Amino acid sequence: MLSTLVGAHLVLAVLTPLLTRWLGQRVFWLVAVVPAVSFGWLVSLAPLVLSGGTLDEAHQWIPGLGVMLSFHLGLVQWVVGLIVTGIGALVLLYCRWYFAADPPQARPAALLTAFAGAMLGLVTSDDLVVLYVFWELTTVFSYLLIAHDPTRRANRSAALTALIVTTTGGLAMLVGILLLGQASGTHSLQAILADPPTGTALTVSALLILVGALSKSALVPFHFWLPGAMAAPTPVSAYLHAAAMVKAGVYLVAVLAPILAGVPGWRPAIWVLGALTLFLGGWRALRQDDLKLLLAYGTVSQLGFLMLLLGTGTKAAALGGLAMVIAHAAFKATLFLVVGVVDHSAGTRLISQLSGLGRKLPVTAVVAALAGASMAGLPPTLGFVAKEAGLEGIANLALTGDGTGMTPLPGWLLLATVVVGSALTLAYTLRFWWGAFATKPAVPAAELRHPPAPAFVAVPALLGLVSLAGGFVAGPLGHALQPYADSLPTGEPGHGMALLAGWSPALAASLVAIALGVVLFWQRDRIARVQQTFPSVMEAGEFYRLTMRRLDRLAVEVTDRTQRGSLAYYVGTILLTMTSLLFAALATVPVWPDVYLADSWAQVAVGAVMVVAAFLVAGSRGRLRAVVLLGVTGYGTALLFLIHGAPDLALTQMLVETVSLLVFLLVLRKLPKFFTERPLQSVRWWRVLISAGSGLAVTLLAILALGSRVADPVSETFPEYATSYGYGNNIVNVVLVDTRAWDTIGEISVLSIAATGVASLIFLRSRSGRIRRAPQAPEGKLEGWLRGSRTIPRAARSLMFEVVTRLLFGVMIVVSLYLLLAGHNLPGGGFVGGLLAGIALLIRYLAAGQQELDEALPVPAGVLLGVGLALSVATALLPLAFGGVIFQSYELHLAVPGWEQVTTSFGTWTLLGDIHLVSSTAFDIGVYLVVVGMMLDLGRSLGGGIDTHERAQLTPTPEPESTRALPGVRWLK
Repeated sequence: MLSTLVGAHLVLAVLTPLLTRWLGQRVFWLVAVVPAVSFGWLVSLAPLVLSGGTLDEAHQWIPGLGVMLSFHLGLVQWVVGLIVTGIGALVLLYCRWYFAADPPQARPAALLTAFAGAMLGLVTSDDLVVLYVFWELTTVFSYLLIAHDPTRRANRSAALTALIVTTTGGLAMLVGILLLGQASGTHSLQAILADPPTGTALTVSALLILVGALSKSALVPFHFWLPGAMAAPTPVSAYLHAAAMVKAGVYLVAVLAPILAGVPGWRPAIWVLGALTLFLGGWRALRQDDLKLLLAYGTVSQLGFLMLLLGTGTKAAALGGLAMVIAHAAFKATLFLVVGVVDHSAGTRLISQLSGLGRKLPVTAVVAALAGASMAGLPPTLGFVAKEAGLEGIANLALTGDGTGMTPLPGWLLLATVVVGSALTLAYTLRFWWGAFATKPAVPAAELRHPPAPAFVAVPALLGLVSLAGGFVAGPLGHALQPYADSLPTGEPGHGMALLAGWSPALAASLVAIALGVVLFWQRDRIARVQQTFPSVMEAGEFYRLTMRRLDRLAVEVTDRTQRGSLAYYVGTILLTMTSLLFAALATVPVWPDVYLADSWAQVAVGAVMVVAAFLVAGSRGRLRAVVLLGVTGYGTALLFLIHGAPDLALTQMLVETVSLLVFLLVLRKLPKFFTERPLQSVRWWRVLISAGSGLAVTLLAILALGSRVADPVSETFPEYATSYGYGNNIVNVVLVDTRAWDTIGEISVLSIAATGVASLIFLRSRSGRIRRAPQAPEGKLEGWLRGSRTIPRAARSLMFEVVTRLLFGVMIVVSLYLLLAGHNLPGGGFVGGLLAGIALLIRYLAAGQQELDEALPVPAGVLLGVGLALSVATALLPLAFGGVIFQSYELHLAVPGWEQVTTSFGTWTLLGDIHLVSSTAFDIGVYLVVVGMMLDLGRSLGGGIDTHERAQLTPTPEPESTRALPGVRWLK
């Protein structure tokens, strides 16, 4: 069920843009259904979870790597899942009125839904690798949500900062997850918690995972990204940065604390960074004029407190920490949503411009007061009882160390920091309510431009009531959360949660914090003046921006020194590095295999011709000559395949070489005749040396690899499997369309992308609508050998070429179809057949121009590419409908009665015989169409497209007998 709910979120997110066209802003009501249903389902599991039960679900995903798509629902997962789904549904409902005056908002609706699904997957994943996948999905979705308005620089910058910071921490966490999985032999979180590993690997992995958690939950020194993310719309801030995304790091620390809290370095890092974040966030919140930024820095401060409680790893602190997670989600989401109401109603959220709104928005002011009281830890709210439980855990550290080994001095310093942080929380809470709703004598009364709809205020009001009601159910809530606290091996159990627990060190600390917080707010002007006297230091955000600028500058410097615009330099560097590494490795080989020159003298003769042609290519100064000589080496390779008994490979190599030669010739029309007129330079000898060394190194590597086989070749079983599994006698074709069908899918995808890329270089706007068939001959005149020949100058025509093309085209197409259909048992296949058909099309173009090519096949190349890819993919997936697996092949024997054979006086003649059909032939037809589409695209772009540009004087014209080209009239326009 968990996987179904996660998948439902993601599927609905994909469909949201389409649904928005029909429903408009009402789409938010629809997308809220899935998280609401998920919330209801989780509520129905309360008896199971609260009685100590769990829910597990697992599916195979990557068996080879031991990665399972597994989910586990325990107490912590259930609590955070309720937060994610419940607040997610309410925020989506709230968006209906928040975006009411805007055009239909498909983007935030889809992304918020997808984010809710990713968060639900994150908190319920049992496999740590799957957890990391969901972790990064939340990063990507948050990036897109923060960049809500990509036209605003603030949104783009904030989104990029959040992406870089959280992704960097996520990469460190990934390394830690892999180390932890390697040390424990499993990636299952529950298995690791039941039997944790020990040693250095656990320490390193724990600290790396902690880096990821700290960056996600915006603790010092990663805290600066969260205030900048307030550029996002208020509902996004309420969900991502109060109730969901920043809780991911807190959740990870909470579930791993039972085994990682005792790791060296874990607790000191949590104590120092948590306390520093708690103080720094609260101190910065006192200076903010923007209500959202005030809440943002308050969120940073509260996250430091949450990490401090849950990362300490003691029973009392853990109980308060988990309760504080619930309280924080409720009150902080409420306050963010209240800011949205204020902003929409008054047109601003700046404290310096707001006055008297409490009388005009009394319900909103009361809701903000309830949530603010919970944030400040005032009775009788949920925030008060949760903070009391947390303060008990911190007080135990100061008094006894509570089993952590903390000495008294750092314990009391930590407690004092928490008390000061709590006082700052009360101070900025009072500042928030006073700034938003109080009447300020020096500020004009704010006008209520758009009175909020009752439903607009109802969502934060509901969450505000949760903050209030939670305090009155403190006892049952503490009892429900106690099993998590009991799972911690360290510390004494706390006294639970109660609204009236009596006198205790925690209550004394709370009273001190409340008194100090009231003083800080009362003396806010004096505090502001004191803050202005502090020395100016570089902030974390400024340090980040400076680091990024210097990194960009370093990248520019490195690029300038290494990317010099010379292809020869790039290739030479790559080959020199490869050759050096190869020779270093080959020098360590103690015994070399025996070699012999050749199997026959024919191979020697062909090889000698290829060597001579290769040397002539290297010394050629003419482009056309070099291309032709290069073709000699390719055709020589085809001959070697043929001599060695591989007709399929020989045929493929010959056709590929022919296509390459034709494409080179099409391009060479617009290039100078010679490579260079400059005399040979000494640098050429370095190139010769690198080339010779590369050739020698690759040759030696091939000899060593071929002579070092210690196991039987896997190809020995190919003949048997080709017939038993692929139902074909042509082993090469069966491998392409069956055994290695995934590779073939990738290859035809690359072909499609390459054809589209080449076409995009020529057809700058669109390649559609460019099919222009040749006109018919005037009445009374013969058509001629090729209809398109009438559109080209008479001097450019060749009657012999036209006649030969007319005679050969049909034959080549028929042969290509034969190769396609016969390729499963005889030499051929879709790729070879497609190449031959493409060559036939290119010959039509060469004989009579662009319109003759369109006359030969008046179909857009993109249609052929798309249909071919779709057919191949459909053939791959179709076996699933019949209970098979992807790419499974089926065979079918057909017999047409009366047409199998015919008996005459001259003997028995086979007609149709036994018709043997294999399902993978349909896959091969898709390959055929993709190859033909690619060839058609090349012909229309490098052929007809360049012709069109030449007629419009848009291409450079080579000077005769020169290495330079005359620019076209509008070449630079």
